[in-house]
Amino acid sequence: MTSQTLQKVDHSALKTNQLIIISLNILAFVLNLPILAAVVALTMGLGSLVGKPGFGVVYTRLLKPRGWMKSDVLDDNPEPHRFAQFVGFLFMTVGSAALFLGLALLGWTLVWIVVALAALNAFGGFCVGCAMYYWLVQLKVPGFVKQPPANTFPGMKPKAGAVA
Repeated sequence: MTSQTLQKVDHSALKTNQLIIISLNILAFVLNLPILAAVVALTMGLGSLVGKPGFGVVYTRLLKPRGWMKSDVLDDNPEPHRFAQFVGFLFMTVGSAALFLGLALLGWTLVWIVVALAALNAFGGFCVGCAMYYWLVQLKVPGFVKQPPANTFPGMKPKAGAVA
């Protein structure tokens, strides 16, 4: 791994984002509400634009101030998390469009892929989108430059105190 400057990333904000994405998408499926899936897509897209977890405001304005969730700030790269959210946004956008076009199997399949990957991250600590980002670094794709934190498998949540 190369020497690099890591930033402080609150993994509780990321986890809140993932849990809300999971919950809203399951609700959208159970109630057959493609519009709710589209709202999730839009929120993920806006989050990608501003470089924050789309539903992170729930964490910062509701959960954290009330003490319902504690900060989990780690030295990490925010770029892979933003990339992962953008990939999720793309899947959700195509999935939502498919649902509105009457292609329910395709649409819900894409939505459920996002649910499964968000669950893997929220409950297993492995971010597939982050792993993809680090894979693109290895392929020397322009714009992808950050290495995983030292002693961290690409895509896994860094351990507290990990430094590059």
